[in-house]
Amino acid sequence: MSQFALPLALPVDARDAEFLVTDSNAAAVRLLDHWATWPVRTAIIAGPPRSGRTLLGQIFAARSGGHFIDDAETREEEALFHAWNRSQEQRRPLLLLAAALPPTWAITLPDLRSRLAASPAATIGAPDDALVRVLLERGFARRHLDARPELITWLAARVERSHAAVIDAIERLDRAALAGRRRLSIPLARETLQPDAAFTAQSDQP
Repeated sequence: MSQFALPLALPVDARDAEFLVTDSNAAAVRLLDHWATWPVRTAIIAGPPRSGRTLLGQIFAARSGGHFIDDAETREEEALFHAWNRSQEQRRPLLLLAAALPPTWAITLPDLRSRLAASPAATIGAPDDALVRVLLERGFARRHLDARPELITWLAARVERSHAAVIDAIERLDRAALAGRRRLSIPLARETLQPDAAFTAQSDQP
């Protein structure tokens, strides 16, 4: 596993400026690493909620001198059209971030549709096993919670493979531990998370 990090002065927690790279998102990072070879000055990255796509845009802008538009699929088509053209004229890279790639955007402006179709694109996939474990470890560490390796293993085997589900599990366990003044443990995780449909039904053995 590697990191794709902001080339800036370190924030209070340097990990907040690191995008963790695994097989699930490596294609998106490769696309941004090679922005100088794009056939046009605009590219598109699609990623699910809480997948780190905004951080990826910030890192890309800092490294390339370009800029990014988040939630691009919700923007006015004329504004996107002019932004795309401007990036070509100024030769300044533009990254469009969205929940899905343009074929799902229901674009009505033909000239914008053709320009987006010419833009290189990649998708951030659901987190793989390696990323799930690190997201859990880092999420608990940021909250100064002592998550033992056996708990991480137990959670990683059961949590739904989505960025949002992993983050939600961390937040719920943080609240449960604080409310009950209990340490993080498999029993606490079992009673807090297993009633949720986002938790995979598996053997209840630790």
